[in-house]
Amino acid sequence: MKKFIISALLFLVTCSSFAQTADTRYFEMRIYYCNPGRLDALIARFQNHTRRIFEKHGMDDIGYWLPVNNEKNALYYILAFPSKEARDKSWKDFVADPEWKDVAAKSEVDGKILESIVSVFMTAADVIPKINAANTSGKDRLFELRTYSCLPGRYPNIVSRFQNHTVKLFEQHQMENIAYFKSEEPDGAQSKLVYMIAHQNQDAATKSWAEFRADPVWIAARDASEKDGKIVEKVESVFLKPLSFSKIK
Repeated sequence: MKKFIISALLFLVTCSSFAQTADTRYFEMRIYYCNPGRLDALIARFQNHTRRIFEKHGMDDIGYWLPVNNEKNALYYILAFPSKEARDKSWKDFVADPEWKDVAAKSEVDGKILESIVSVFMTAADVIPKINAANTSGKDRLFELRTYSCLPGRYPNIVSRFQNHTVKLFEQHQMENIAYFKSEEPDGAQSKLVYMIAHQNQDAATKSWAEFRADPVWIAARDASEKDGKIVEKVESVFLKPLSFSKIK
């Protein structure tokens, strides 16, 4: 009986600790596709104006990246807000801000910058407690943004596999866990797992993935997790390099 009570108390303490450290913010990943020749103008606008105006309106910028193979002239960035309601208010105030209107107009004297915008709304996935922004190497890293679309009803299974196995194995194979998100899909569709890891460089990424996929521990964990059927339907991967003003590099 005493052992049961102690175990129960430890469980409650663990749950309470996780609740205190869990990231409850609302996130938005935005992908900007630029018109030909206008990516540099967009970068300059972010560096000189947009980020400061974001901050004025309560928007916390997590990081800014460019795809390594950037044929579509894209810029990726992630913002954080206290809640969805706060997000909606911040954007409304930002768009109406006279300073922003002036900046936007002046930056497009030589032509419209953006061709299209994609937004992905997200909350923190229950994989790691918070975003890992630390960089102990002192050098810019190569980031990999991965999106997992799961088979129907299998999203909880991918989260469980990451919690119990994948995160630790990534670290063992020199892949840094940066952030894990649960996407908010239209019409209540099943969420996707969106996550970011970091590598030293492209060669290191290739080596790490090859060793990870051949690891007997990973193979056993994957096979056990799929005893009731496959989990992942599609994986999308984009390699990204940080911009000079990104908080995460």
